[in-house]
Amino acid sequence: MTTPNTAPRTASAAPQRVTKLNTFALLALAQAVFITSLTETLPAGVLPALSADLGVGESAAGQSVTVYALGTALTAIPLTAATASWSRKRLLLTAMAGFAAANTVTALSSNYSVTMTARFLAGVAAGLAWALLAGYARRLAPDHLQGKAVAIAMAGIPVALSLGVPAGTFIGQAVGWRVAFLIMTGLTVILLGWIGLGVPEQPGQPSGERPPMTRALTVPGVAAVLFVTLTFVLAHTILYTYIAAFLDHAGMTDATGAILLVFGAASLAGIWLVGAHIDRRLRTLTIASVLLVALATTTLATLAHHPVLVYAAAALWGLGWGGLPTLLQTAAANAGGPAADSAQAMLVTLWNVAMALGGVIGGLLLGQFSAATLPWAVLILLAPVAAVVLSARTHGFPAPAVANPSANH
Repeated sequence: MTTPNTAPRTASAAPQRVTKLNTFALLALAQAVFITSLTETLPAGVLPALSADLGVGESAAGQSVTVYALGTALTAIPLTAATASWSRKRLLLTAMAGFAAANTVTALSSNYSVTMTARFLAGVAAGLAWALLAGYARRLAPDHLQGKAVAIAMAGIPVALSLGVPAGTFIGQAVGWRVAFLIMTGLTVILLGWIGLGVPEQPGQPSGERPPMTRALTVPGVAAVLFVTLTFVLAHTILYTYIAAFLDHAGMTDATGAILLVFGAASLAGIWLVGAHIDRRLRTLTIASVLLVALATTTLATLAHHPVLVYAAAALWGLGWGGLPTLLQTAAANAGGPAADSAQAMLVTLWNVAMALGGVIGGLLLGQFSAATLPWAVLILLAPVAAVVLSARTHGFPAPAVANPSANH
């Protein structure tokens, strides 16, 4: 599938035509994705010490994850619109500098309100970064490799979840949670230099060429991609957030770390497979993603008393989930056309809304019923996801012949 480069060009700042992948620059974007993903989830791994130092309960300290997601969800769309004319490099540098500042304040603060404010601002920076990263990655590749470029950039997500969170937790336990956040600041400072030296400049959109943010919703296929994003991420988060409680229900309390490691390793394999084939098989890969997660959760819903099958389900879940951010961001960019940046901002917003709702709904199910209901809730939500993906064969998740009519000539 050949995807058009949707980024508008200006006569005065048009970059040279890209003929090959700029791997060095794409790895810088992957590092940005890694930092934003790890910054969001790191408090969960150091929660007891964080709550003790701030003088609040663990539930209150846990809201540091929620307020981060809120910062992203509330500001991604308006800030993306307000900064659309900025050069992409300047905007990325600004967002990552915001991360460095927010993580530094978090590391040094002993005041709960100050810490929550810093976490909210980190979420704001995340929304700004996430709305531009996929489009930036696409501009660093020729048309026929744009999906692979997004896959490289998005590799930071499974790396953060499978390696970064356990490493951050270990550092937090060994030398303190503040050191873990200061290390994040150090990584971000290094990244700022990397971006400055190795990431090419790309222009923003002149105000006269900028479509209204809401126009993306009227573009065929965008609404389908956004629905799949909201519902699929919601389904995943309901179970993933409470996986420890589910494993405790299944009699595998001590296996949580090992299960998450299997999930993370399989996610890395998933993003590799997606990166290798997304430019030709986006629709097939998206359908496979839904089916793999559905098979995994069916296994967890019906056969959780077999430990070997729980490990197998974790592997299938990770394999299906790992490449999903790449698939959805590529689908949104392809469908959005000139409104691709707006579609990306909406996708980022809905992604974070789904994460916040997943934590709430999963908690309600856990409190009112039991952990056994969690995989069933995932399966119920995956049914409309599958229906929308299958029906969006002309726009959104197009079949190869529709996506690239010239492919057979």
